[in-house]
Amino acid sequence: MANTKRELFLKRRLRVRNKLRAMADGRARLSVHRSNKNISVQLIDDAQGITLAAASTLEKDLGCFGKNNLEAAAKIGATIAERAKKAGVETCYFDRGGFLFHGKIKALADAAREGGLKF
Repeated sequence: MANTKRELFLKRRLRVRNKLRAMADGRARLSVHRSNKNISVQLIDDAQGITLAAASTLEKDLGCFGKNNLEAAAKIGATIAERAKKAGVETCYFDRGGFLFHGKIKALADAAREGGLKF
């Protein structure tokens, strides 16, 4: 019965994704991925299957290349909010995947909210 960390992560991710799918209502999904070295965000339209906007610490022009800390997460959150406005998206769902809503994920979400995204 011992579950590995990966199995628990995948169960959490499916649980979150299924809840979002149940109440999707045609809104875009703000999907977050966090690795040990980087953090990335995509604004996805699931109805059409396209990415509307994206931001990542892998982009050199943002000034946080290869960083995965609270400041980088906040900068990525502000950037995705700005790019979402350019794409014409104001409301979306926050898909944290299997990551806990704590620390870097929370900083990213707060910065996106301050930038004008509603979720």
